[in-house]
Amino acid sequence: MLVLGVDPGTAITGYGLVREDDGELTLAACGVITTSADLPLAERLAIIYRRLSELIAEHRPQAVAVEQLFFSRNVRTALAVGQARGVALLAAAHAGLPVAEYTPLQVKQAVVGYGQADKAQVQEMVRVVLRLDAVPQPDDAADAVAVAVCHLHSARWFDVLAARGG
Repeated sequence: MLVLGVDPGTAITGYGLVREDDGELTLAACGVITTSADLPLAERLAIIYRRLSELIAEHRPQAVAVEQLFFSRNVRTALAVGQARGVALLAAAHAGLPVAEYTPLQVKQAVVGYGQADKAQVQEMVRVVLRLDAVPQPDDAADAVAVAVCHLHSARWFDVLAARGG
């Protein structure tokens, strides 16, 4: 199974494609989609949508996992992130892909095993789990990879529960 993880933002949207084959996780691709603050918001969202749609068409993931919005003191930032999340959900829906959403706490719990882990701990576990020489860069890409890893770990548990009739 190949999963596209997305860490949404209007300035920088991180993406990570992680594949699971027979319990082994591998990084297929990761990076960021950047937009200029000089552009109107609608154009920035169109760039994010177009690039995510291109990534989906190119890599053909079986699912998309998107980080949920966490509480932010800055309302403007929260609204912008929410709009970028909506674009990511739309790109997945237009491609007919199932979407899972995870809070930062759920990502940390699934990747590190501890919901209060800091960003460096999450990134190091991503590096270890995927057997990488270095943490994916920039941070937004690493965060998106963590969301994809979270989904693959969570999917395993859902499969185990379904097999047990739960």
